[in-house]
Amino acid sequence: MARKKTDTIDEKITETKESAAPQAEKPAEKKEAAPKEAAPKKAPAKKPASTAKKAVPAAEKAAPAAEKPEEKKPAAEKPAEKKEAAPKKAASSAKKPASAAKKAAPAAEKPAEKKPAARKSASKKTAPVVEDAAPVVAETAPVVEAAPVVEEAPAVAAAPVVEAAPAVEAQPASEEAPVVDAAPVVEEAPAVAAEPAAVEAAPAEEAAAVEEAQPVFDMSTLPRRSVAFIGSECHPFVKTGGLGDVMYALPRELARLNCDVRVILPRYACIPQEYQDKMVYRGEFYMDLGNTGRSYYVGIMEYINDGVVYDFIDNQEFFSSGNPYLNLVDDIPKYCFFSKAALAALNYMDWIPDIVHCHDWQAALVPVYLRTLFHDTPVGRAKSILTIHNLRFQGVYNIPTIKYWSGLPDSVFNMGALQQDYVEANMLKGGLAYADRITTVSGTYAAEIQTPEYGERLEDHLRYHNWKLRGIVNGIDYEMWDPATDPALAENYWLGNVLEHKMANKRALQRELGLEEDESKFVIGLISRLTNQKGLDLVSSIIPQVLDGNTQVVVLGTGDAQYEDTFRWYEATNRGTFSACIQYDEARAHRIYAGADALLVPSRFEPCGLTQLNAMHYGTLPIVRETGGLKDTVEPYNDFTGDGNGFTFDRYEAGLLLDAVNRAKTVYFTNRYHWDEVVQRDMAKDVSWQNSARQYKDLYLELTQW
Repeated sequence: MARKKTDTIDEKITETKESAAPQAEKPAEKKEAAPKEAAPKKAPAKKPASTAKKAVPAAEKAAPAAEKPEEKKPAAEKPAEKKEAAPKKAASSAKKPASAAKKAAPAAEKPAEKKPAARKSASKKTAPVVEDAAPVVAETAPVVEAAPVVEEAPAVAAAPVVEAAPAVEAQPASEEAPVVDAAPVVEEAPAVAAEPAAVEAAPAEEAAAVEEAQPVFDMSTLPRRSVAFIGSECHPFVKTGGLGDVMYALPRELARLNCDVRVILPRYACIPQEYQDKMVYRGEFYMDLGNTGRSYYVGIMEYINDGVVYDFIDNQEFFSSGNPYLNLVDDIPKYCFFSKAALAALNYMDWIPDIVHCHDWQAALVPVYLRTLFHDTPVGRAKSILTIHNLRFQGVYNIPTIKYWSGLPDSVFNMGALQQDYVEANMLKGGLAYADRITTVSGTYAAEIQTPEYGERLEDHLRYHNWKLRGIVNGIDYEMWDPATDPALAENYWLGNVLEHKMANKRALQRELGLEEDESKFVIGLISRLTNQKGLDLVSSIIPQVLDGNTQVVVLGTGDAQYEDTFRWYEATNRGTFSACIQYDEARAHRIYAGADALLVPSRFEPCGLTQLNAMHYGTLPIVRETGGLKDTVEPYNDFTGDGNGFTFDRYEAGLLLDAVNRAKTVYFTNRYHWDEVVQRDMAKDVSWQNSARQYKDLYLELTQW
C-alpha cells in the first residue's frame, strides 16, 4: 500500500515539474531530486525523532526571515516522542508557521482544526501551487523531506503526511538552502491566501450594515406641512370624552409623518398643577372682542411633549371655572373669545400654519374669523378644516348674543351660514359653511348625518356641502392602551398569551368590585357617559333577563340622574352579580377592558366610538348596534363561517339587543374554541392612529398643492 501511494505521489510531482519548469527552472531541478529521496523516506514518518533534528536546524536558519515560524517549531518536536501521532501533529504544526507569517493567525488556524478536511483540500490545492513557483514548492516540500530521515515501512503513515504536507510549510527542513528561500515565501504565500479571506469578510460586513439600514425610514423625505389644531380639550390636560383622546393622539401621529404641529387650547384652571408648573410664558397682548368695547388680555403659555407644541390661551376671566363646559350662557362668550384669540396668537407668535384644523362647535367660528376679520392678516392664507365629533352639540343661541360676542359682520348671519332660523344662530353651521373641508369620525356617520334621522336639523346644509365632507375613522393610542404594558392591570398580557393571562384580570376585577370570584362567569362591561345617546334605556330594560346566574354586569360612568339611579338600584338588588361604579375612573376603565369578556355599546347613534376599539385591543369582544363608527369597526360574527369580530344588532330595539347578548353567551359557553379565535383576531387587528393619520395627511396635501 505504501509503495502504491508513493508512486502516485511521484507521478504528481513529475507532472508538477513539467508544468513548473518554464516558470522557474531552478526550483524544478530541486524538485526532481526531492521525489527520489521522498519515495523511500516517506515511511520514516513514524520516526520523527530524526525529523525533529533536521527540522530544528531548518527552523534556526529560517528564524531571521520569520521569527514566528521558529516559535511554533517546538510543536514539531513533541510529535517526535509519539511516533504514531506524528502525522497528525506534523500537519497542524506545519500549518502554524503559515498562520504566523501572516498575523491573521486565527483565520489560518481554524481550517487546521479539521484535519481530514484540511488534508483533502491541501492535496488538491497545493499541487497547483507547487506548479506555479518554486517558493511554493518550498512550502510543501518540508513535510515530504522530513519523512526521509527515517526509512521504515511505516510508509503507510507517511502517506497521510504527504497529503497533509501541502498544507505544511516546513519541508525545507531537509534542504537547508531551500529553507532560506522558503522563509520569505512562507511570508508571502500566506499573505496571498489570507487576502481572499479579508476580501470575503469585507462584503459580509457591508451586507450586515446594509441590512441594519434597511428598516430605517427617513421621514424627512415626506412632504412637510404645518398644522394648528384648535379645540376645547386634550388629554392629559383636560378630557371629558373622545375629543380629548383625538386631540392628543392625532397630532402626535402627524408629527411622526413629518408634520409641524401645534395644539392650541384654553388654559382652564382645572388643568392639573403638574402641567401648569411646566408651562413656559411666551408672551401676551390685548385683543378687542365683539361689541363689548373692551380689550381683553391674551396670555400664551407653552408646553412641549413628543414633538408637539401645546399653546394655552390664558385669560382667567373666561377659563377660571373648574369644568370646561358649563352652560351656553357662559360657553358662548368663552368660545367666541377662544376662537378669535387662537388666530390672533398665531399672528403674534409669527407662526403661520398651512392648515388650521378645528374641532366641534367650540372652535367652529375659527373658519368664519379666518375668512372675515383675519382675511388680510398673515394667518389668513391658511386653509381650514372642521371636524365634527358629535353633531348633536352645535352651539345654538340667539342671534343678538352671538353677534355681540363674536363681532362678526352681518353678512355671515344668513341662512347659508350662521343663521339657524329667524331667531337663532348656529356656530357649528357657520363653521361648516366657511371651512375648506369638513371631516367626521367615520364613513358611515358621514352618510348618516345627511339624513333627517341623524342630521340634527343640519342634514340639508350638510347635503349642500357634501362635496367637501369626508369620513375618517378614529384610532386609539397604543402607548396609552396596551395590555402588554398597562400599569393598571393585575397581570399584563399580549396576543401570544391572552388566553392564559386574561383570566387573571377577570378574577382581579371580580375581587375589586365585590363580585363572585368565578372565572367561568360571563362578564359584560359597560363604560360610557350615562346619556340617552348611549342606548342605556335599552340596557336598563334587559338587565333582569341578562342576569341568569351565569352572567355578571359591570357599569362605569356618570351622566343623567335617571340612569345613575337605575344602575345603583340594580347593584343593591343583585349583590355579587351587578356592579355600578357611578364615577369617572380611568384606571378602572382599563381594568374593565382587560377583565370583561364582552363590552356593551348599544348606542342610539355613535359618530365613531372608542370604547369598542379599546375593548378589541384588550381581547374583549364588542356587542354593538350597527350605527356610525360601530358599524365601520365591528363585523358581526358568523356562526357558519366563523368570520367577524363581534356581535351586532341593527334596529334600536331592546329585544334585538338581548338577542345579540344571548348569541355572544352561546358562543362563549358552547363553542369556546371559536370564541378564543375571535379574541385573538380582535387583538391582532390594527386599530391604531397610523392609517387614519395618513388619511389626514393626504387631505392636508390635497388642500395645499405647491
